[in-house]
Amino acid sequence: MAKQSEATDSVYKIVEVIGTSTRSWEEAAKNAVKTASRTLRDLRVAEVVKQDMKVENGKIKAYRTRVLLSFKYGS
Repeated sequence: MAKQSEATDSVYKIVEVIGTSTRSWEEAAKNAVKTASRTLRDLRVAEVVKQDMKVENGKIKAYRTRVLLSFKYGS
């Protein structure tokens, strides 16, 4: 019963990060989560909210993925 109460009483924070990759949007998302996980503890959910590309001279130079990350706030 205590576990259910803990989940109900938890607080989560959401931050937005943008990952980049020269290979794919998926790789860009992975880079965003991997980098953010170095400083954010207890990541819970990663939600892709936008994808775009950097284009130069008609060629794709980089894939960019915007990700919302949620993590448990506090102790």
